[in-house]
Amino acid sequence: MTEQKKKPSGASPFHHGERAVQKRLGVRDIEDWAQKVVRDFLPDQHRDFHTALPFLVAAARDEEGRPWATLLEGPDGFVTSPDLRHLVIEAKPSNGDALEHAFVAGADVGILGIELATRRRNRVNGRVSEDRTNSITFAVEQSFGNCPQYIREREWHRVGVAQPKAAKLGSSLTVSQREWIGSADTFFIATGYRGDGESPTFGMDASHRGGDRGFVQVVNENQLQFPDYAGNNHYNTIGNLVLDPRAGYLFIDFENSSLLQLTGTASIDWEPDDLTAFPGARRLITLDIEEVVELPSAVGLRWQVDADSVRSLRLIAKTSESEDVTSFVFEARDGGPLPAFEPGQHLPIELDIPGANEPARRTYSLSSAPKDDRYRITVKREPKGLVSRYIHDHVEPGSIIESRHPAGDFMMTCNICPLVLISAGVGITPMVSILRAVAAENSNRPVWFVHGARDGRHHPFAGEVRDLVADRPNIKSHVLYSRPQIEDTIGTHYDAKGRVTGKLIAELVSNVDAHYFLCGPTSFIAQIRTDLEEQGIPVEQIHYETFGSIG
Repeated sequence: MTEQKKKPSGASPFHHGERAVQKRLGVRDIEDWAQKVVRDFLPDQHRDFHTALPFLVAAARDEEGRPWATLLEGPDGFVTSPDLRHLVIEAKPSNGDALEHAFVAGADVGILGIELATRRRNRVNGRVSEDRTNSITFAVEQSFGNCPQYIREREWHRVGVAQPKAAKLGSSLTVSQREWIGSADTFFIATGYRGDGESPTFGMDASHRGGDRGFVQVVNENQLQFPDYAGNNHYNTIGNLVLDPRAGYLFIDFENSSLLQLTGTASIDWEPDDLTAFPGARRLITLDIEEVVELPSAVGLRWQVDADSVRSLRLIAKTSESEDVTSFVFEARDGGPLPAFEPGQHLPIELDIPGANEPARRTYSLSSAPKDDRYRITVKREPKGLVSRYIHDHVEPGSIIESRHPAGDFMMTCNICPLVLISAGVGITPMVSILRAVAAENSNRPVWFVHGARDGRHHPFAGEVRDLVADRPNIKSHVLYSRPQIEDTIGTHYDAKGRVTGKLIAELVSNVDAHYFLCGPTSFIAQIRTDLEEQGIPVEQIHYETFGSIG
C-alpha cells in the first residue's frame, strides 16, 4: 500500500519563539503560506535532491546538550530514501568530531542539503530513529526549501577517502583559526529548541550563512560577530536563539577540506548603533565561544576556493516603455550596495517559474546608468517566450528574483573617443545605459545615437533619449521608423522613414576615430558591420551585441 501524504493540519509550523520574532519584526500573513511549504514528509523532488548529494550538513547536540554542526559525507548513493518520511545515511562523524557520539536513537537532528554548484538547498528536521555502527536512519518531522540568497557557487570534486588527522581542541581561537574565519564567505549554524511535550516544531536546525569575505568579524579570540540579513521570514535560527541561546558554528576550508567547529552562547543585537560595516544588515549576532574543535583533512571532497556570489533583488518599479517592452527596476533585497557594472553590460537573472523543474536563467541588458544605486533591466515580451512572458505578466513590485554579478564584454571601452551608438528594436537597451553614462560626463566628446524602430508604439525610451540629448550639443540623435503610424509625428517622434543602414551612418558620421557600438537582431548587426568594414572602419573600432528571441 502506497504511503499517503498528509494534508496540512492547520497547526502552525512555527514554535512560539519563531512566532515571537515574526511578530516583533512585523512579518504578516506567513502562516498560511508556510503551512503549504513546510511539510511532514519529503516530496519526491526533495528525496531525489538529498540522495544525489555528496555531503549533508548536520546539526545535533553533544552529551552536554551543546549544539554543533558537522558534515556527513560518503560515496555516491550514501544517502537513500526508502519512503517519504525517512533518509538512511551511510555515514557518521569522524573520530574527534564534536558530534562523534551524538547520532543515537531519539536524538534531535537538523539536516541541510545544499548543492553549492547550483545554489539549491533544502532543510529537513527530525530525529534519529535507528542507530547502527556506520549509519543512521533519520525520521522526518519538518521539510522545506530555502531561497538561494548568499550561497556562493562552488564546484566540487572527490580526492578519495578522507584521511582525517588528530583533532585539535581548545577553548579559544588560535591565530590561524582567526585568519580562517576572517577570510570565510560561508559558514553553517546549528541551533535548536525543544519544549515540553511533542511538536514537529521542536528539534534541531542546520542553516547556511554567507556573504563577502570578512562578513564574519573576529572580535577577539573568544568572540565572533556576523550580520543578519533579510531572509525567508521564517526566522528559524533567531527564533531558536530567543528560546535557547546556545549555538554551534561550522567553517569549511574548501581548499583542504578541514572543518572548524565552534560552540557557545549567542546574543542578538536587535538595533545596533552602527551597521555601516554591514550594508543592508538588520541585526548583529554575537557568539561567545566556549569550545573549539578543528578537524584537519576531515572529508574527501574539495571545492573551488574562489566562488561566484549571488544576490537577491527586490522589484521596486515596473514601467511600460512601449507596446511590448517593459523596464524593471530592482534594489538589493537586503538594502545593501549592488555590485558595479560597466555601461553596456547585462544582468544574469534567475526566476522560479511554477511548473518548471529548475530556475529559468536569462541575461538582460542593463538600461540604467552605472552610477545608479539600482539595476534597471528592460525586457521585450516575446509571444512564445517562457521567461519574458512570465516576468511581464507575473513579476510585480515586491517580487524577489536572484541575480549574479553584471557581466559581458559589450561595454564602453574608451573614455574619450567619439561614440556611435547604433541599435534596432529592443537593442536600444544597452545603448541607453551607455548614453546615460556619457551624458553624466559633461564632456565634449562627440556622440551619435542612431536607432531604428517599427513605429512610435514600438519605440522604447523615446522620451528618455530626447531628454538626455537636449541641451547637449556634443550628442546627436537620429531615429528612423520603418512603418510609421498616423499618430507618429516626424520631427517629434522620429527623423525619417526607413531603416538604419551603413550608408546612413556614413552620411551622419565622418570622425575616423569613432568607435561603433551595435546592438540588435543578428541580421541587422551583420549588415551594419559589413557596411562599416567596407567603408574602411577598423574592426577593432566596431563592437557589437546580438540578441535572440528565446524569451
